[in-house]
Amino acid sequence: MDVVTQWIRTTWTKQSRGGSAAARRNSAPIAFPIPADGLPLLHEVEMSEGDDFSPRFSARRELPDPARIALHQAGRLLSVELVPEPGTRPARWHRGSMVLLAPGQWLRWQINYRLTHLCDGAWSYRLDTLNLAYRPDPAVAFTGVPTRFLDERTRLA
Repeated sequence: MDVVTQWIRTTWTKQSRGGSAAARRNSAPIAFPIPADGLPLLHEVEMSEGDDFSPRFSARRELPDPARIALHQAGRLLSVELVPEPGTRPARWHRGSMVLLAPGQWLRWQINYRLTHLCDGAWSYRLDTLNLAYRPDPAVAFTGVPTRFLDERTRLA
């Protein structure tokens, strides 16, 4: 399947919910240049408060985990469904289920979570940004305006 997936995960605690730390977090990129490693490509980027939101990269020639991102070809189109992270808050019971992409199109899907740590009950937060292109031109993937943008960010208490 000719797909480039860029999965960006940004994590933080209450220490980065305001002030200059929040400004650094909010200025973290939501897209990065992709390595020219062929297709399919899974490009993962992790940024965390503990590393002052400096990106850490990994890239593999594989499709994303189908338990997290369901991909199905339907004729010329690609059906994409983002599966919310289990055990996180808020629960998302009513939401759109999928996006259709034609060759050359790409989407940006953002979703945020609050996580409760089992050992001490402390909260942390995460913003996931999925950039996914179907039969892309790798030189321009994730630049400009996405064909589709789904924003599932919500207020996290």
